[in-house]
Amino acid sequence: QVQLVESGGGLVQAGDSLRLSCAASGRTFSDYAMAWFRQASGKERDFVAAISGNGGHTLYADSVKGRFTISRDNARNTMYLQMNSLKPEDTAVYSCAFRRVRWYTASKYDYDYDAFGQGTQVTVSS
Repeated sequence: QVQLVESGGGLVQAGDSLRLSCAASGRTFSDYAMAWFRQASGKERDFVAAISGNGGHTLYADSVKGRFTISRDNARNTMYLQMNSLKPEDTAVYSCAFRRVRWYTASKYDYDYDAFGQGTQVTVSS
């Protein structure tokens, strides 16, 4: 059974940093691209960043490019999102997800992913 557990969220001030983690189980971790999505209250889910199975290919939303870094440790079955220079508009629930199809590379479309985690809340105060 696929399980994704996010952690690392919290309440921070604008300009601060946070590092999110996504612990995965139930699939051969390195075979699947993964992604971070976020959903602010009352809004649709948005793409944040994605990474290929071997970590060699990454994608970022324009709104986070240059501030966020996605990475993964296949030996630990864990993906990360380093978030720097946080802004109030980054406030959201952040969730991770497995790419639906094995071996496919990173994608920015949520319909390419399944098995979303419950998410971790990130709140950035001004």
